[in-house]
Amino acid sequence: MDNRVRNIVALAAVAVALILGVLLGVSTGIADRIFGGPNPKTIATASLESMRAQNRLTVFAARYVSVVTSEQQRFGGLVSSQRTLILPGDVRYEVDLSKLQAKDVTWDASTHKLTVALPEVEVAGPDVDINSVKEYGSGGVLSQLTNADQQLDQNNRARAVADLRKQATAAVPMQLARQSARAAVERSFAMPLLAAGFKDVKVAARFPTDGTTEPPSYIDLSTPYEEAIKEAERRRAAGGTK
Repeated sequence: MDNRVRNIVALAAVAVALILGVLLGVSTGIADRIFGGPNPKTIATASLESMRAQNRLTVFAARYVSVVTSEQQRFGGLVSSQRTLILPGDVRYEVDLSKLQAKDVTWDASTHKLTVALPEVEVAGPDVDINSVKEYGSGGVLSQLTNADQQLDQNNRARAVADLRKQATAAVPMQLARQSARAAVERSFAMPLLAAGFKDVKVAARFPTDGTTEPPSYIDLSTPYEEAIKEAERRRAAGGTK
């Protein structure tokens, strides 16, 4: 038993010595001289782990406003009711960095180029700003005699939230979100390489559909419109601004 304890202590001492030696080598530059300087692959791997630790990266955000009108008629159009809703909402464009794998980061030594394959942009929201919601109605006999206004408001809210999502996933905002994602990721990988002395390094972040004729895709993280409205009402009740 004593021999086993001594062996464990000896192994622990060797491990500590190795760790201290590596730390000393890195801090004094000895490691670079022994191994021929910093390794871009090692630096890129460390950057990858750092990026993965960030989990979700918000690369773009925008506010959209939807204006919808619904009308209900009864008795052949003799009586009617009309309601208009103005609904603003905020949308976030995110990249899930935890999906990045080692195979997604490749280094080309001949061109000094690091390529990063990104997961698709995810669209989250809309977060409805309930405090800025405006509803208008023409009133009339139908509104007074039935629950037409309530039905029209519910219909308007569903249409408005769907319209906000449609605006958010249009070609222009999706392109802006993807450009912002590329720039952020390229900067995060390039800075450590530049600091290590790779002055001519090039970093290119790419989405799966880049360079193809396929339309850019995205992942929709939107919630049902009823939940979006209820969440906005809860924030207002709690004293929030959104």
